[in-house]
Amino acid sequence: MKKLLISAAAAAIMTGAASAQTEFYVVQDTSTKKCTIMDKKPTTTTAVIVGDGKVFKTRTEAETGMKTIKVCAH
Repeated sequence: MKKLLISAAAAAIMTGAASAQTEFYVVQDTSTKKCTIMDKKPTTTTAVIVGDGKVFKTRTEAETGMKTIKVCAH
């Protein structure tokens, strides 16, 4: 019974780590006005999230989204 509980706990921990989702943000540097994609929420005041603060699940979604954001589309 203990082996079963330990196995179940290990499986739950592994599943939790595997399901951790990466988030992507379209960010604009306020000094250069250049947009980039970041996989972490910006913490500096010179980088702001654009596109109504939308968070993307994949880099591809962020790249597509960046093309539709007015301040990023040149």
